[in-house]
This record gives sequence, C-alpha cells and structure tokens, in this order.
Amino acid sequence: MTGSPCWQVIPTKLSLQQFEEFVLPHLSLGRRGPPPTLALHKIFNYILQVLYMGCQWQTLPIETNAKGRPEIHYTRIYRTFRRWQADGCMDAIFSGSVSRLHDDRLLDLTVIHGDGTTTAAKKGGDNLGQLVAGFLGRLNLSASHIGTGSGDLRCQIG
Repeated sequence: MTGSPCWQVIPTKLSLQQFEEFVLPHLSLGRRGPPPTLALHKIFNYILQVLYMGCQWQTLPIETNAKGRPEIHYTRIYRTFRRWQADGCMDAIFSGSVSRLHDDRLLDLTVIHGDGTTTAAKKGGDNLGQLVAGFLGRLNLSASHIGTGSGDLRCQIG
C-alpha cells in the first residue's frame, strides 16, 4: 500500500464545522445553571482525546487560559461526558454518523468488524458472556480511573 486511506484514521479532534454538523444536533444541553465557560466543541474534543488515548481524566493535558490557569477542570469534562452518555447522546452521535455515511454511500461494509463480546452462548453458559461483557463495559467507561495498565498514568501525545 502506498498510503493510508483517510477512512482508517480515528478522529481525535473535530473542526467546528464537523462538530456543528455531526455532533451538536445530538447533544443534550443543560437547562439550568450558567452556560459552560468553554465551548461545547472544545469539551467534545477533550472527550475524544481521552477516549482515544485511554488515559486518566486527571492526566488529560488541558490548555491554559490567558491567566496561565487550565481553561477547564478535568472533572467538568468528565461530568459532561457522563451526562451525555446517560442521555443517550453518544449512541445518537454514532447512529447519526453511520446513517449519514450510509445515505452518502460512503459506508464500506467490507471493513466492519463485529465484536461478539455480548453474544449469548449457544449452549449453556447461563448468559455468562453477557454478564462479563456488561462488567467489562462498565470497566471501559471508567478505564480512565484505572489507568492504561502500563504503569504510566500520563497521557501520551504524539
């Protein structure tokens, strides 16, 4: 192969236009309290960065503001992620993206890999696979609190 096709790249940062087109329509916005001090676009990009790197939330490299302080605290990013997840926003973003790719005839079904971790056992097993998959799913959602397993708790960039 001479080069890597663009469809194989995992997006870790969306442009404002991409965010407004694909993500913003699916997000739940808070109805009470002050508006976020940081744009939802930036918060979503921080979430993508954590999910891609698999690092702990508190080790996420956050840019500093004009005063030299972090522009947002990592707990606010985490709480936003958990709220969007609980509201079904992440599932809606995924479904909307796949639907859009299908409508634009850009969905290549030859490269889709099915994950069978939640597939029920054919004979016996008493749904053990589903229980383990549910447990692992909860671990994956909170993997940022556990670490990457390599002993290095810092996010690796570049």
